[in-house]
Amino acid sequence: MAVGSGIGSQLGIGVETTFGTYATPTRFYEAKKASVAKVKNTSDFDGLAAGRLVDRADGRVVTTKAAKASIDELVVTNRDMGILFSLIMGGTPTPSNLGGAPVAYQALFPLVDHAGKFASVQSGVPLVGGTVVPQTALGSKVTGAEFSCGVDELLTVKVDFDSRDLTESQTLAAASYSTGRKPFHFGQMGAKVGATVGAAAAAGGVRKVTLKIDRKVKTDRFYANNAGLKEEPITNDKVAVTGTIAADYKTAADFADRFRDDTQFALVWEFIGPLISGSNFETFRVTLPACFLDGDTPMVDGPDVVNTSFPFKVYDDLTTGYALQITTISQDSAL
Repeated sequence: MAVGSGIGSQLGIGVETTFGTYATPTRFYEAKKASVAKVKNTSDFDGLAAGRLVDRADGRVVTTKAAKASIDELVVTNRDMGILFSLIMGGTPTPSNLGGAPVAYQALFPLVDHAGKFASVQSGVPLVGGTVVPQTALGSKVTGAEFSCGVDELLTVKVDFDSRDLTESQTLAAASYSTGRKPFHFGQMGAKVGATVGAAAAAGGVRKVTLKIDRKVKTDRFYANNAGLKEEPITNDKVAVTGTIAADYKTAADFADRFRDDTQFALVWEFIGPLISGSNFETFRVTLPACFLDGDTPMVDGPDVVNTSFPFKVYDDLTTGYALQITTISQDSAL
């Protein structure tokens, strides 16, 4: 029996081959908070019947059904993140061998359409008595993700899924957690800005960065002959990539001047961990070739150091080949 509280919970993901067909979870994440929830639409037989004052119980039907799932405050670690990044970013990259002993592998995750990318998300929810109920969201497709790290914080990601259905009939997968997982954190964080990615240099005064990926997908593809279940959501609008840079007013040219002049710039947000081998270090890097700043001009608001939060929006520079790319360097030879 498991511990009859959240301590006994588990979260696993299995990549599906067919949309909505259960795939046994193969990767288990140590999230602080995760949820899988049923979504149902009902209708009542509400005809009039000789003075009956309330609708008849046997006339209630479920017309369509779906589910949703979310992973909140998941710490981004040096290993085992590839499957999740693939679901967020689209595509299935093959890690490239960088050599060394131990061998380091680099994986590139450019933002692309995520058609055909879906998973079974299973949350093991403990009853007070210790029995763990396997709540599995089938056909789970990422609708949004948000990365965040600030002073004295770990790098975390929040992921939201739209799902085809929820079932509790699948067996609870046996959770396993690999050794050697270490969190990326503020002490490893770098923020670089420049006219281009190649010219990006360390920016001054940065205290926190957040990045949000909002995928616009049609989630109501309910058709006849599907027993009230939806078909795979498809992209029906442009992806919104936004974020915020919180910084003390240390170097005007880095952010304040670019906001004032509405100047396009490249942002590289990265975390460099311990050495793997040779010149290869554990790495998580976000590359944004074309950004513009919004927000306000830095201003005095009392005796403390002047600081500002600059919202930014990401664009396509039409030359780099991607608007957003995540790069990882790790010992993972596969996603």
